Amino acid sequence: MSNTALITGASGGIGRDLARVHAQHGGDLVIVARRKEALETLKAELEQKHGVKVLCLAVDLSEPGAVGRIYDAVKAQGLEIDVLINNAGFGGHGKFHERPWQQDAAMIQLNVTALCEMTHVFVQDMVARQRGKILNVASTAGFLPGPLQAVYYATKAFVLSFSQAIAQELEEENITVTALCPGAVATGFSGRAGLDDVAAFRNAATSESVARVAYDAMQKGKLVAINERTLSFLLNWVVPLLPRRTVLRMSRQTMEKSQPR
Repeated sequence: MSNTALITGASGGIGRDLARVHAQHGGDLVIVARRKEALETLKAELEQKHGVKVLCLAVDLSEPGAVGRIYDAVKAQGLEIDVLINNAGFGGHGKFHERPWQQDAAMIQLNVTALCEMTHVFVQDMVARQRGKILNVASTAGFLPGPLQAVYYATKAFVLSFSQAIAQELEEENITVTALCPGAVATGFSGRAGLDDVAAFRNAATSESVARVAYDAMQKGKLVAINERTLSFLLNWVVPLLPRRTVLRMSRQTMEKSQPR
């Protein structure tokens, strides 16, 4: 039985480390990202270390028709995708009314629309085979509103809700869906989102540790995976009991940037 995983946003961070974990388990890969050189470097590493087969697809998922091109390329190689990992996404710091709309529109396109389209396209084949695993990278941000990252938090709330809903729908098809909800992770994400000076990222987890938690949760078919027990307790048992305005103030404080000394 094949064990091929398709991972978006695989050129760095959690996506790259998920590719490494899957290869360590002997699985072949289709890795997708915009940066062709980074993909080729990862391909050489995984094939040499683990003897797996890796297909690189340098595609920008925010572009129209990108998902169709990925699906066609996979089919042209005669591959079956057993594991779909929707990892690609980005954030952005600042007040909603002060941020360029084009940046937030692109965020919604990648974090929400492309993720849904990728899932819709590849789950058809999984249903036909009556097996498959899907891992959608959400965030602990999906559990609450996020002042100073309003759109990003909202996109992750969508991914968290969407993933759990289709997980229930797909139970009878022998397909599991897991939503990964990490806290702050030390990747290139924070730099691109303008979050390097934000309080929440001072003690960020490594992408490797998060990838291992995610992969284990996916293999077990868990609905939601949070990489930190303290965060899990707070989000599931404390935050829901607090007044909403208190939650909003706390959420904003974690996104405030450090004042220069």
